[in-house]
Parts: sequence; C-alpha cells; structure tokens
Amino acid sequence: MPSSTKVHSTVTQTHEIAGRRYDTAEAVSITITNDRIEAIRPLAAPSQQNLPWIAPALVDIQINGFGGQEFSSPDLTPEAVARVVRQQFAAGVARLCPTLTTNSHAVLRHGMEMIAAACDRWPDVNRAVIGIHLEGPYFSTEDGPRGAHPAEHCRQPDWDELTALQIAAGGRLKILTMSPEFDSAPQFIRNATAAGVLVAIGHTGATGAQIRAAVDAGARLSTHLGNGAHRTLRRHPNYIWDQLAEDRLWASLIVDGHHLPGEVVQTFVRAKTPERCLLVSDLSGLAGLPPGRYPSSGCELEILTDGRLVIAGQDQLLAGASQPLHLGIANLMRFAGLDLKTAVGLATSQPAVLLDKPEVAELRDGAAADLIVFELPADLQRAGASKQQDGLRILKTVIAGREVL
Repeated sequence: MPSSTKVHSTVTQTHEIAGRRYDTAEAVSITITNDRIEAIRPLAAPSQQNLPWIAPALVDIQINGFGGQEFSSPDLTPEAVARVVRQQFAAGVARLCPTLTTNSHAVLRHGMEMIAAACDRWPDVNRAVIGIHLEGPYFSTEDGPRGAHPAEHCRQPDWDELTALQIAAGGRLKILTMSPEFDSAPQFIRNATAAGVLVAIGHTGATGAQIRAAVDAGARLSTHLGNGAHRTLRRHPNYIWDQLAEDRLWASLIVDGHHLPGEVVQTFVRAKTPERCLLVSDLSGLAGLPPGRYPSSGCELEILTDGRLVIAGQDQLLAGASQPLHLGIANLMRFAGLDLKTAVGLATSQPAVLLDKPEVAELRDGAAADLIVFELPADLQRAGASKQQDGLRILKTVIAGREVL
C-alpha cells in the first residue's frame, strides 16, 4: 500500500458488506457509515453456500518488523514504520504493537522515537498502533532462554532506562517482556505496572519462586510460552510448568506450525483455557520475503520453503517467525479443536481485552468498522484431519470503514 494512503475521510460514506458472522454463522448485511458499523441486520433468503465469513479485523501485539525492516534498527525511519504497519492490513491486521527487541539503549531509543514520529505524522498509523511492545533487553545472557536476542545487549532491569524509553515513545510503551530472574525484578515489575506498562514473562530460566514473585508484583502475561527456552529441560519442576499452572498469567502463543508442535498447542490451550490465551505472529523483519538466505547482525538467517525462519545451514534452530497471524487461527482449529468463534477471539477480542481496549475488536452496531471478510481453508470446510497448513483466505480488509485490501 502506498505510504500516502489514509484510512479516514471527512465525507459521509455508506456501504454494505454481506457474509456470515464468525461467532454465530448468521447471514447478515453490515451497513458501514464512515468509520463505524451503523447496523447489522439478518439477510433475507441468504445463499449460505456462497457467503464468506465476517469477523473483526485482527489484533497482533508482537510484530518485530516485515519486508526486510526491523523496528529495532538504527536505520529505522518514520516512513519505514508506516510502511510496515500498512503492510499488515493485507493480512487482516488492523491494530498492532510494533515490537522492539534487545539492543543497545541508543537503538531502542531511536526505535521508540521513530514509531512515535510515525504516529504523530499519519493518523492511520496512530490508529493502528495500540502500543509499543519492548521485548528485552532485561534477559539473562544464558544460551537457550535468551533465544536469538544478542547476549552483548542483555542486561539487568534499569528503571531510568525504561523511563527514558517511555519518554521517547511519547507514552506509547504498553508491554514489556522481561525475565524475572534478577533480584531487582519484583520491585521493577511493581514500578512498571504502576506506570501503566503490562509486564510479561519471557526468555527466562527463572525458578518457580521467581515466577511467583513476578506475578505477585503484577506480571500478567507469558510471552510466546514454550519458546525462548532451553533445548533440554528438567522434567519437573521447570519454568514452563510453573507458568502454565499460574492462573494469573495469560499466555501468548505462536501457532505457526513451527514454534510449537500441535500436541503442545492443544495441551497449553486446554491447561490455560482459551480465555487466558491469545495469538501472536512474532513476525521477524524478514517476514514477507521469499525463501533464501539473508544477512543479519551476528549470523546469516534463512527462510526455508516451508516458511520456517532459521539460522542458516540447518532446519531446527528457529530465529523468529515469518507466518501471518491468520495461519494461527486456522491452526488453533486444527491442533486444539477450537471452533471458529473461539479461535478468532484469540486474535481479536483476547489481545484487545488484555490491553484494556475491548472496543477495537467488536462486531456490533456502533463499533469501529474494522473487519475482515474471509474464507476458511479447504481442510477446515470438511470433516477429517489434515496436514494442510493454509491460513484463512483474506478476501477483504476494512479499516475505519474503508477497504484497504
């Protein structure tokens, strides 16, 4: 989409969209006036076979970049931020959290400033960015939990630094993923929570006691549970069981078919319940590029033909994600047996509620006109298991009442 595209208008515009509601399967006609849903009415004598599905547009709280651009980059510009944000519309994502990953203070501050500048310059970008997610840099340098985060930039929690980054972000920093294995972590988490930042646990080798202390202090989320961990874990206890059993923690999941086996997804969702789970894409800056090898800071990366993003030369060590969020919706239905309403909810209403913004993902009269019109992949339209790994087929994305796809 051209960088000059806007999704707002001062001229009254009304149009209608027909389809089946994702939550009830009712055939409806949705009347949109300007940027709001004016009315949702049943269709008279609908032809069910030809109608696509309609749902709120998606909400992704963890996107590191796209199309060759990372948000954590000294070369980031407001124009690049806007381009990455707008590229998500084609995948049905209307609201997102640009995610900055572990780096030097200078690079993180620069990233915050560029995202804030893009939001200040373009109303559609400001509307789409519901917060900034800072993943790191408060992680251990230990291999395994650290994942692909550079060891030279992993450091202990620093309240002055976080305050400076929040100022650079213009107050838009909403999520911090950190490890609670530092002695200073509980007080740091209390301070961040009091300042309105949602603290998530991730990339951690913390003990059960450290995880409980973090939750007592206000931590509310496990970031991409099951990933960013040692390759070999003690049977029990371990930090995955500890987070899985903690009912006060929600869990974000990468369900691209690579980061978690289907049986693990099924187990996590059953243990946490869908009400305490949400989907993230965790898109890397290399997402959207064709298969091949690409240079990166520290090592060469490779996108395989099956979509996996790995350290080049092997096929097991993942180095990020490259698959769209809507693939996770389809995989939740395949792996965990969720119905369409529940699976879509993990990528719409669930993240919106977690960020105290339930109004951004509703399908009702008067709600924001942010919608996706889609078809299910072939294997989910018929009974029986399938190894097919297709996502939803997004036919149309409507943002603020305007079709952008």
